[in-house]
Amino acid sequence: MTFSQRLDTRFYDTVQQTVRAALAEAGLDAILTDDPEDVAYLTGFFHHPGERPVAVLLHDSGATLLLPALEVEHALAQDTRAELVDYPEFPGVRPPFAALASAAPRGLSRIGVPASISLARHRQVGAAFAGAELVETDLITRARYVKHPEELVLHQEAARITDLMLERGVALVREATTSGGELPTEAELAAYVGQVGADTMYAEHTGVVMTGLGFLAGGLVYSGANSAKPHSLPSAHRLAPGETFMLSLGCAVGGRFVEGERTFILGEPSPEQERYYEAVRAAQQTGIDTIRPGITCAEANRLCLDVLREAGVGEHIRHRQGHGIGVGMHESPWLEDGDQTVLQQGFVVSNEPGIYVTGHAGYRVSDSMFVTADGARPLTSYPRSLDDIVLAL
Repeated sequence: MTFSQRLDTRFYDTVQQTVRAALAEAGLDAILTDDPEDVAYLTGFFHHPGERPVAVLLHDSGATLLLPALEVEHALAQDTRAELVDYPEFPGVRPPFAALASAAPRGLSRIGVPASISLARHRQVGAAFAGAELVETDLITRARYVKHPEELVLHQEAARITDLMLERGVALVREATTSGGELPTEAELAAYVGQVGADTMYAEHTGVVMTGLGFLAGGLVYSGANSAKPHSLPSAHRLAPGETFMLSLGCAVGGRFVEGERTFILGEPSPEQERYYEAVRAAQQTGIDTIRPGITCAEANRLCLDVLREAGVGEHIRHRQGHGIGVGMHESPWLEDGDQTVLQQGFVVSNEPGIYVTGHAGYRVSDSMFVTADGARPLTSYPRSLDDIVLAL
């Protein structure tokens, strides 16, 4: 039986109605967003963002999607849940947002817009909806926090594939060590695991959704001193005995992301490697144990990272515990000292404490966590004990 990545149009009806209720509560007549993740969340239209405006206007009587004429066929093929209003080209003789304003209900006086909208777009919207007050709001962002059951199914499938990518990446390295062959480079390993994820989807799924700038599956792969830079890009460096290497992987199924990350050690770990890894693993386990409804993001972050500080490796912390995951790989809320958002059942967040020792290596363990009624459970499940991540030579 194949797995369909496309959500039923009834899902978008539910989402739009939820956002409409929030609009009424906020005293807004409509909301306009050009954030491609918001557009996908509200209407099911996934597109390659560029200079040509694509925006959705949600109001009491429906949802209207502004898009260039060249995208109309694409939107129809995705069963986009919105009235389509197109314009010929950008910048155009007639401003694109003027076409959207012409199709909108009359009398819109307060229109919500996201903080992410550019100044140029803000001016264009203001000119098209002359007389309306544009009000900054995070209303759609907050609506995205709690996942619907249909979304959770997509996140779970993304987690299964992410675990498979981890397994296959490790298997490729093990095969090289047991056969006496050449170990892969970071770039070769990154390309391989990304292809595993994409091939799995195309073989087992229908309606595969390509997100944003063409992402399906992949991630960052780095080893040795290169991994001490938290977001270092894969290089031509070849994995070597005695080094650590990190598989920081993820994929999106139906436009819903998951990430899973593990740090591995090639050969018998040194006392230093074992100490660093176990400190991170313990911090990540604390995250698993303490993420729950009712805790603030700031408190969850403190409890997790305090484990690293108490282990004497706090000087090597470079980032927060984690972040929200949904239609975006990185989205709010942020598990960080400055975010007082209270976690609720239905949130999906990453739990990824790490330390980075300049000139030596980075150590990070990450799972995507689904917040349940009384705690949280990892969606990704690749083993994380020291025995599991040491690859014998």
